[in-house]
Amino acid sequence: MVSHSTGFGAVALVGSGEYLDVMNEVDTYLLTTLGGAARVALLPTASGLEPNGPASWNKLGMDHFKRLGIDDVRATRIIDRESAFQPEQVALLQGANFFYFSGGNPQHVIDTMRDSPAWNVIKTAYERGAVLAGCSAGAMMMGGYTISIRQAMQGSAMDFVAGLGVVPQVIVFPHFDRMAGFLSQGRFQDLLRAVPANTTVLGIDEDTALVRVEAGKDGHASARWRVMGRQTVSVFASDATVRIVHVGENIEL
Repeated sequence: MVSHSTGFGAVALVGSGEYLDVMNEVDTYLLTTLGGAARVALLPTASGLEPNGPASWNKLGMDHFKRLGIDDVRATRIIDRESAFQPEQVALLQGANFFYFSGGNPQHVIDTMRDSPAWNVIKTAYERGAVLAGCSAGAMMMGGYTISIRQAMQGSAMDFVAGLGVVPQVIVFPHFDRMAGFLSQGRFQDLLRAVPANTTVLGIDEDTALVRVEAGKDGHASARWRVMGRQTVSVFASDATVRIVHVGENIEL
């Protein structure tokens, strides 16, 4: 169980598989860290630019958490900058203690949430013990920096942009086991050489989560993380050496 001596809640960085049965173990664990009744807020923000994305993710999320026995599941419509300021949407976040960001466009969720009333509520709740979970784009936005995978695929300049900094010392690459299919090894090595100083790159495979099981004194420093799910997490040091972490194994970040 996550240590709550600091007040910070658990964090899950998920490579893919949000709201699917393969994540039941992960989400059940996260729910147990709350120590009481769960109040789950679904945030389809990253899919806000997709016509049917938010509704689809919300339905999947509602069904998933209901199957896990959670009665209080709130499907938000925070899908753009305007809705992140809407009182009726922000009200859905009040009192929630488990926030789940599903996939889509990481830059869109960062631009939507940064310095918004919605993010202020989420961040305050997290600092008091609420769970923060993000899958794919939802995981990418939690790092200190992120990058557009689409930009990298197209051969454009790979500029890192600031994330929301929940886990400021990392950069997350989800769907990592599939990356070779759309990003060459040479291109990936170029990317590693461009990573900002004092930052660790995490390649999180599909159907796999890296879960913080013990928080550091400020919510992230010297934290202990565990791989859960089906595959592995690749941890790249500053010299581009890699450590492969398997399901059930822990790592300090």
